[in-house]
Amino acid sequence: MHIPAALAWSLTVAFALLAVPSLARLVRRDALTTTPDTRQMDLAELLMVLAMLAMVSPLGGPIPAAGWQAILVLTAGWFLVAALRGRRCCALHHLVSAAAMLYMITAMPGHHEHGPWLSMAGHPVKLAWPVLALAAIAYFAVDSVRAGLLGVRWARTESLRDHRASRQVCRALMGAGMAYMLVTGL
Repeated sequence: MHIPAALAWSLTVAFALLAVPSLARLVRRDALTTTPDTRQMDLAELLMVLAMLAMVSPLGGPIPAAGWQAILVLTAGWFLVAALRGRRCCALHHLVSAAAMLYMITAMPGHHEHGPWLSMAGHPVKLAWPVLALAAIAYFAVDSVRAGLLGVRWARTESLRDHRASRQVCRALMGAGMAYMLVTGL
């Protein structure tokens, strides 16, 4: 995966900005719109944004790749159990997202030569098992468009206390970023 330095820094800033809405929703204590499911979704979104931030940042670190692999396995497992227990509210999407990120970290055999840090910017490495990357690219492309359209529709009608639109817009942008990272790894 090779990302030019200027684009890597731009993506770093973009993903850092995407962390703000998730973090703001996590610290908010509004009993009307905050449920255990929405808290789980917000925490998962924050973890995904931070992992993508670490991937694209030219600085790398501070968590080694093995640490991110452990975090993503736990996240995928959590949402697999949630999906199996019938809590489908975005559980499958977060399961797919965590699995795709775990795949990106694990299926890049050459990025370990640059030390334990996760930064993949500037390191020309190709993903193993490209058919998995193609399936994930298709999923994230379709999901990004769907989430973006839904976010725009909800932004026109939602109250200021309801964060459904911002969740969907963040999901759309994050999905586009995931698709881009997967494409650069092919």
